Amino acid sequence: TYDVVQTVAPDVDSSYIPHAVDTDIFYKLDEKTIESFKQERFGPDGAKKFHFFWNNRNARRKQSGSLIFWFKKFLDVVGHDKAALIMHTDPKDHNGQDLQYIIHELGLTNGEVLFSTAKIEAKDLATVYNMVDCTINISDAEGFGLATLESLACETPIIVTLTGGMKDQITDGENLFGIGLEPVSKAIIGSQNVPYIYEDRLSEEVVVNGMLEMYNKTAEERAEIGRLGREYTMKQFNFDEFVERWDTLMMDIYNNKGSWENRQGYQSYEVRVL
Repeated sequence: TYDVVQTVAPDVDSSYIPHAVDTDIFYKLDEKTIESFKQERFGPDGAKKFHFFWNNRNARRKQSGSLIFWFKKFLDVVGHDKAALIMHTDPKDHNGQDLQYIIHELGLTNGEVLFSTAKIEAKDLATVYNMVDCTINISDAEGFGLATLESLACETPIIVTLTGGMKDQITDGENLFGIGLEPVSKAIIGSQNVPYIYEDRLSEEVVVNGMLEMYNKTAEERAEIGRLGREYTMKQFNFDEFVERWDTLMMDIYNNKGSWENRQGYQSYEVRVL
C-alpha cells in the first residue's frame, strides 16, 4: 500500500510503519521445555516428526486447500510418517474450503494434518511456534503476515511467498531467515471498492521444493537461521520502536498539519440549511 501511494500520489506525504511483535511473549524456550511439550502434545512417535505450522484464517487468498494438496506431494517424497502439518484455523470457515473434507479425500487421516481450532493465549501460541520446525505462509496476497514474524521471534524459520510484508520479514538484505518462494504468476486484480491489488501465485513444484529444502537442512542450520531471525525481529520490528514511530508521526501531523485558527484551506464547521 505504501508503494502504491508513493506511485500514484508522489506529492502526498506518506509513512510506512510495519507491524511489531512483543518479544517478551514470543521468544525461544529452552530445549528441555520444548521437548517436554512435544512429548506431551504429540506422543513419543509424533515428537520425532518434522512439523510445519500454518497459522491463518481459512480464506481463499490464504491458499489453505492448495497447501494440503501440496503437503501430500511432499509426504509422498519423504514418507507419510516423517512429517506433519499443524493448521491453526477453522477448517469449516465459510470464507475458505472444507479442510476436513480435503484431508479425508486425500487419505491424510493418520496424523499427517492436525487442526488446532481453539482460541489460545499469545503465550500458548508462542509455545506452538517453539515446538514446530518451520512456519509456512503461501498466501497470494498478504499485507504483512504477522504469524511468520511471531515465528521468527521464537527463532523458528519460515517459508513464505515473496509478496507484501512477508518480503520485509524474510531478509534484512543480507541474511535469509527461511525460504522465500518466488511467485510463478503475478496478476493485478481488484473490485469497485479496491481498484487494484497484486495477486502472487505459487506452483506445486515451488512449494514442495521449498518444503524439501527446509526439511533437508540440519537442526543446527535451522537453529542458526532462527537465531538470526530473532535478532532481526528485535531490531526492525520491536514494540518500543513501533510506539516511538507512531508517536513521532502523530506529533508531526499535529504540529505541521493541525487545525490551528489561522490554518489556510481548512474549515472545521459546515452550515446546513434546514
